[in-house]
Amino acid sequence: MHEEIRISVEQTSDAKVLIISVAARLAGMHPQTLRQYDRLGLVQPGRTGGGGRRYSERDVALLREVQKLSQEEGVNLAGIKRIIGLEQMVGDLEQRVQDLEQRLSEAYARIAQLESPYGGGDLVRQERHSTALVVWRPRRSSDR
Repeated sequence: MHEEIRISVEQTSDAKVLIISVAARLAGMHPQTLRQYDRLGLVQPGRTGGGGRRYSERDVALLREVQKLSQEEGVNLAGIKRIIGLEQMVGDLEQRVQDLEQRLSEAYARIAQLESPYGGGDLVRQERHSTALVVWRPRRSSDR
């Protein structure tokens, strides 16, 4: 009797608590496959003091993705490793952009606060640049 267990990637934990046999069963793989993927750097399990591998739910979800790419999409392990690395890089960059956008927003708010004579928010960020031409003429002494 096989029991099917599903793990949602969005709700997975990063806690490295699953022993290799449990992680292999959850991923639908042989434990030796998990050892090979660890050696290749496709998944990085935690280690116990005695050197035993410990996997998280997120690791199991990643193992399932590796299996899908390999079996259903025909991607070799080197390609899968590259895909995983690029996906991680994209995630890191998305987080960096989000952090920078937050900092930029805070900077605009601070500038507005500093430039306002009454501490209000008079400064408004303008996306489109004006093409208006302003002509300046010095005042003549007779205009005073």
